[in-house]
Formats: sequence, C-alpha cells, structure tokens
Amino acid sequence: MAFDFKKEYKEFYMPKDKPAIVDVPEMNYIAVRGQGDPNTEDGEYKKAIGLLYGIAFTIKMSKKGDHRIEGYFDYVVPPLEGFWWQEGVEGIDYAHKEDFRWISVIRLPDFVTGADFDWAIGEATRKKKEDFSKVEFLTVEEGLCVQCMHIGSYDNEPATVEMMHKYMEEQGYALDITDERLHHEIYLSDARKVAQEKLKTVIRHPIRKI
Repeated sequence: MAFDFKKEYKEFYMPKDKPAIVDVPEMNYIAVRGQGDPNTEDGEYKKAIGLLYGIAFTIKMSKKGDHRIEGYFDYVVPPLEGFWWQEGVEGIDYAHKEDFRWISVIRLPDFVTGADFDWAIGEATRKKKEDFSKVEFLTVEEGLCVQCMHIGSYDNEPATVEMMHKYMEEQGYALDITDERLHHEIYLSDARKVAQEKLKTVIRHPIRKI
C-alpha cells in the first residue's frame, strides 16, 4: 500500500470545515514561482503545474530506473499547493487575479535530498525535452497557522477567510502574513473534473499569539 500524505497527516491535509489552529513543521517542496491570473489558458500558472508534476513523477518513478534514492518508499504524489500574494495588497483581492504572485508547490517526501532533486531535474529535462530550469527545491516552515477546509468555488474563499480570522482573534491570535509567511492553499480536488460547488481547498494563514 503506497504511503498517502493526506491520510497519514490528516491534521495538515484534511481539516474540518471549521477553523482550527495548527503548528506546521518544516517541509520540502518542488516549487515554481510566477505571476498572473491562474485561469489564463496556456498561461504561466498552468505551465508551472506541468513542470511540477514532471519532476514529481520523475522522483516517484525513480524506483523503476537506475537511480536509487536512499530510504525510498512507494507513495502517492501529494496534492498541488500554492502560496499567494499581491504587491501592495493586504490579504487577497480576488477581483484582480492578474496581479497575483505565486509559488506553486508539491510536497517532497523527506527522503529526497538536494542531490536527488538535481538528478530528477536532469532526468526530466533529458527524457521530456523540456526546460525545467524554473523548478527549485524549496524548504518552508510555516509554524503557527489558522486553517480551514473551504468547500466551493475559489471566488467564495473570502467568507471562509473571514470565519478563520474571527476564530483566530477569539483564540487570542493575530494575523501574521508577511513577505515570508503567505496565504497558503492546498488543492484536494481537480478543478477540471469536479463541480465548483464541490471543490475542496485547505486555506491556511500564518498567525502569532497576541
């Protein structure tokens, strides 16, 4: 049975649809940075997702090739995630998606080292004949956060965010979004296959104790 991060770490990937406080440890990611509206057809965001999955599956399928990763175990590729912000905007302005800056990521198993990652970039470049130079190995320690499962359209996220912030304040915390601590989303549904009203997205915001 392949290891599934969503099932093994439910506190990070499968929260309830009510806000909760969580302490998120350091994690390593495959990452691509970019900007612009994520809904643009053939845009930068959709190309970034292709690059991420290209590396994610190169690492996952390394078991079938000559490159042996120490400590490797079979696993389900974790869900797509994203860190989002807009220059000069506090929070997120959903009316101006063209102004989005983002870091699109997929979590890496802890057994993947920097050397393994570099091998995967080279291997994917050679096999797929694509440029993977935008892809980076990123380590993030989010720390104390408030999070909630949002069900429905991405455009309806503000209502869930408002509920999260109210809960956070009631518990004695303040929002702590900075240049390093960002609005974070984890996509548990494939928006191409799931009706908008059924989409499941984890929303996570950094906080600090007052």
